[in-house]
Amino acid sequence: MRKRTTVIPLLALVTLALPAPATAQPTGTVTSGQARFQILSPTLVRSEFAGDRRFEDQATYNVVNRTFPRTPYTSRTENGWLVITTSAMTVRYRVGSGPFRADNLEIKTAGTTASPWRRVVCATGQLCEAEDQQREGMLVAADHPGHTGYGFVAGFSYANNSVTATVRAATAGRHRVVVKYANGQGGDGRHEDRTLGLGVDGQAARQVTLPRTTDWRDWRQAEFEVDLTAGEHRVSLTRRSGDSGNVNVDSLALLTAGQAYPAERAVDDCRFGTTCEAENGRISGPATIADEHAGFAGTGFVAELRGGTTLTQRVTSVPAAGTHPVVLRYANGAGGDGKHEPRTVHLNGQAVTLPTTANWATWATATAQVALPAGTSDLSLTCPDAGCHVNLDSVGLASTAQHVALGGYRRSLDGYTGTNGDPKLYPGLTHRDGWYLLDDTISALRNGTPRADRGAQPYQDGYLFGYGQNHKAALGDLAALTGGSKLLPRWAYGVWYSEYIDRTAADFRDRILPAFRQHGVPLDVLVVDTDYKAHNLWNGWRMDSSKFPDPQGFLDWAHGEGLHSTLNIHPSIQGDDPDFAQAQATAKGKLAKGSCANCYVFDWGDPDQLRAYLELHRKMPTDFWWLDWCCDGSGSSLRGVTPDTWINEQYSKIGAFAFSRGFGSLQAGGYSGAGPLQTGPWAEKRTTLHFTGDTSSTWGVLKGTIAYTSAEGVATGMSNISHDIGGHNDTTGLRGSETYLDNGQVRYTTKMPDDMYARWVQLGAFQPITRLHSNHGDRLPWQYGPAAQASATKFLNLRERLVPYIYTLAEEANRTGVPMVRPAWLEHPGSPEAYSTADSQFMLGSDVLVAPITTPGDVGETRVWFPPGQWTDYFTGRVYQGNSWATVSAGWDTMPVFLRSGGMLVERTSDVANDVKNPADELTVHVTAGAKGEFTLYEDGGRKLSSRTRIVQDGDTVTVHPARGWFPGKVSQRDWTVVVHEADGTSRTVKAAGKPAQQKVVIRLR
Repeated sequence: MRKRTTVIPLLALVTLALPAPATAQPTGTVTSGQARFQILSPTLVRSEFAGDRRFEDQATYNVVNRTFPRTPYTSRTENGWLVITTSAMTVRYRVGSGPFRADNLEIKTAGTTASPWRRVVCATGQLCEAEDQQREGMLVAADHPGHTGYGFVAGFSYANNSVTATVRAATAGRHRVVVKYANGQGGDGRHEDRTLGLGVDGQAARQVTLPRTTDWRDWRQAEFEVDLTAGEHRVSLTRRSGDSGNVNVDSLALLTAGQAYPAERAVDDCRFGTTCEAENGRISGPATIADEHAGFAGTGFVAELRGGTTLTQRVTSVPAAGTHPVVLRYANGAGGDGKHEPRTVHLNGQAVTLPTTANWATWATATAQVALPAGTSDLSLTCPDAGCHVNLDSVGLASTAQHVALGGYRRSLDGYTGTNGDPKLYPGLTHRDGWYLLDDTISALRNGTPRADRGAQPYQDGYLFGYGQNHKAALGDLAALTGGSKLLPRWAYGVWYSEYIDRTAADFRDRILPAFRQHGVPLDVLVVDTDYKAHNLWNGWRMDSSKFPDPQGFLDWAHGEGLHSTLNIHPSIQGDDPDFAQAQATAKGKLAKGSCANCYVFDWGDPDQLRAYLELHRKMPTDFWWLDWCCDGSGSSLRGVTPDTWINEQYSKIGAFAFSRGFGSLQAGGYSGAGPLQTGPWAEKRTTLHFTGDTSSTWGVLKGTIAYTSAEGVATGMSNISHDIGGHNDTTGLRGSETYLDNGQVRYTTKMPDDMYARWVQLGAFQPITRLHSNHGDRLPWQYGPAAQASATKFLNLRERLVPYIYTLAEEANRTGVPMVRPAWLEHPGSPEAYSTADSQFMLGSDVLVAPITTPGDVGETRVWFPPGQWTDYFTGRVYQGNSWATVSAGWDTMPVFLRSGGMLVERTSDVANDVKNPADELTVHVTAGAKGEFTLYEDGGRKLSSRTRIVQDGDTVTVHPARGWFPGKVSQRDWTVVVHEADGTSRTVKAAGKPAQQKVVIRLR
């Protein structure tokens, strides 16, 4: 058997070096003073501003590639503006106008004009909201009352967590930096005075103290003196290695002697011709910023405007005095006054009526003609004393475009029950108005070294995506720029068995795998959850010899059976663990106490601690690691690198890939509410599949999974998304089939109702990863009644047969950025129905439409929208015409799955026990009669050897064009079967005699 050797990389920090001055640039680069633009594709332009003219040409940790095919473009200067135009977008920058902001840089794409860059500079005497400024390693939270703006910067829990504000001193001399903060009991259990480092313009910071407050709702001010020259400066609050951190910062202000803490918030301008977010304006009065209703643009909305509220936008670049259209996006549900009726607001004194909307989650627009002078002025929206009781989302100045996210992502769905509201998703790449700014300013260089500090000089580095409705182009740009979603080994796209329950090597060998074989259920991956560990079941670092007496022998046995295996890891270590002393010695004494009892945690950004952490894995052989990072306090102090991205890359070096969380870390949020750090979506997909966490077993979670998978894919480019198929936490209390010991008490596992189980496995068969998992709950077909068992067995075998097709889509995702599971609007962006059905159906590739049943009962139904074309039910043969709706019903033995006419679905001809030991020498192609189309099947040998078999249908002929050169070594002869789906709902099968795998095959269908 193959013996596995675990190689632990020993990392060293690279000496920080200043980048060399920019030299002559290749074609595709336009430089205008301190601004530089690189035209990477028709839909992607890099915008870089360097006050010191030192442009950055090295790859960054997020942006690993800027080598794109040459893109035609034009560049000219007119009326003081630099104008760069490609076939898809135009970028305009006012020459010599300084750093990018709303007033001096705009893009136009597909009829939309936008100001992507927002730069808030806080003048002396202005309120500087921390959430408006540059943050590193920190999340914006809003769970404690009393803050201003839409939240506060939370935590300072790890070294190098920081917030940096850009301030403008009106005069030279002594100034006061006043910080509004709260200091309650921290995550380390202490309630004491805390320290941070206060720095100016990158100079050595001095330690400042923030005294403790009563609790986290008690906001106070602390002030510190600084000497500044007149002009712009960067003021930073940073947790350094000697600081205690663990505070929340709401805002700060630069003040002169005697100035009171201000109420007027510093904001960026609102450029005429664009749509600006209401929450970014100046707000006075009782209104607040909220985000609890879905469908808003930007980061939130101004909530239920009440009497005395004023919202002011500073409008610039009005071309001529006169009346101009102002578009308000709002929601008008039942107000706090109990009324649900049209409401009145005033725009610069003009009354504007806003009709009712169905509820607070329904958004509408109203347009008013408002007189504005030429140039720059204020636009004020006010409420009468009685209140307007509406939520305001955005203000369009001669613009109707709305920057509403399509899809979204989240580090985890932990705690999601399906009955407690939809989980809040964080916007990613794709938006309805067709543009996005990927801000890469603070990311480290590719080797993990922070970028050079530029002192007081401004620096911005961001990528302008202008794709209109060509969302696939945007995803392709993202994949080329940051790296595509990792192509996992082919076996990873088969069937996984995982369960949080105490299992032994003997259990897997003598009971579980034989049961899979006996019942005809395929299996590719065995997940060994946390109870295999010795000393401590949560964070032990040796395999319990009573459960796994021969760890390498267990892995060899799995390989001999055609399986691969993973071990669960939690990233901390107990102080009395037998391996702790060596780990602490390797870490040179730097492991720190965590918040859990007697545990120590790791700073993966420190080379010694990272080495200590990785060396703990040596004694536990496995194919890859499951970093189940939810509740431990480990993290990374590396500047400009998200901790998930960093540690997952290290795991990918000691295994096939990382099986982990994504998009940030818990050092930026709690167990059930963790949000992303800024760079998460853009780098994480290169090394991992995303484990979405501990949800509940409910119909609501089942339904929510449909929308979430495709939403995350189009928001981040991540294709490998792994849900707990069946949900994690029991909600029914139904007794299962097994017993286990819990603190000496014998307990039964739980199970789902048979209908829920059957439907969940059906959905799982068409997800990127099919991983059966639970918290001490039954997930195996033979643990359910005959009908549910038959259904689950059927669909798990179907999944295994589909592995060649799924693997081809996975390779496409890696190469093109288009995820395997996708919303219909990605294929049909011009169809409104494609957007409205994103939560009830999805595409698997471009040719297969899946509309899962998510309601109880022996027979379920769902309303399906069929995109343009003709669609054939895979199971029943019924034909549906495109651009139509139909209610489709299905028992447990079928589900609504449809094949597009002209599309092809390739699968194994027969059921197999696993992928590894069963060469794909018999394949079946599903086609529709008389259609034209093609499909290219991707296969590889795991050694950078690959082949692409092109299958072409031309009416009544299917031709197989095998790849030249290398072909899968185990497949010397291949049998082809074609299933022809007729327009009348019948089907027929045509078989081709087996021929050498590299020989062209022509199959006549009649």
